[in-house]
Amino acid sequence: MTLTDLPDGFRDAEQRRCVQAMIAGRLADDHEPQECRYLMRFWWQLSMPYQEVSVAELRLNVGRRKLDVVMELISAIRSSHEEIDAWLAGTVRTFPVLQDHGFSATSDNHD
Repeated sequence: MTLTDLPDGFRDAEQRRCVQAMIAGRLADDHEPQECRYLMRFWWQLSMPYQEVSVAELRLNVGRRKLDVVMELISAIRSSHEEIDAWLAGTVRTFPVLQDHGFSATSDNHD
């Protein structure tokens, strides 16, 4: 299954930005660098017409819980704008906002 159709599934650029913010802010935890790297490649895939990441790569590099959420998102994008909105609402309830540990480490050094 290729993911190159995903950029065309959003209502508008704002809906895509909201989804991308959810991925970056709640799923792509820098505590898990390999998983984070592939989630951020998926983040790019949502805007790019070429293959940035494959489902197989996601399956190999993303934990089960987050992979399930990503697969739900792919299904929502291919279904309807309302399904994307429902995915956003569910993800907000399920995943807390991540703390960027790289940023925290640099800010702690400047106090």
